[in-house]
Amino acid sequence: MPRRSAKSEKLSPEFVGWFAFISLAIVIYVLIQRFRNPKKKNQASLAGTVQKQAAKKSVKSYTAKEVAQHATRDDCWIILDNKVYDVTSYVDEHPGGDAILNHAGADSTEGFHGPQHPTRVFDIIEDFYIGNLVETSKDK
Repeated sequence: MPRRSAKSEKLSPEFVGWFAFISLAIVIYVLIQRFRNPKKKNQASLAGTVQKQAAKKSVKSYTAKEVAQHATRDDCWIILDNKVYDVTSYVDEHPGGDAILNHAGADSTEGFHGPQHPTRVFDIIEDFYIGNLVETSKDK
């Protein structure tokens, strides 16, 4: 086999130029496609944000008497800092077992802020928020 000379292994400037041009064209094409067709995940995220904002605008109000009607494993609401949370779907997942049911249908603020709860629970609970607690003349 004949040996290649060092000169023949060099890339020609013309080849390098075309390679750079084609590479740049591909990058530009990919960027244009990304901006034209945003990922569906971003659209779903935006839809979720819009729904959350709409929900915040139409916040419901509940009395303690109304919350008290939701005091079972299959229908569990709690009050935390004058906010009402429907934690029914979380009851079986609660790391503390049935302890969550001790204040079902009632104010659970004191127990909730105890040392047994990690700080992440304060973010998790907001997913269950359904409205605010209001006082009635009988509550005063």
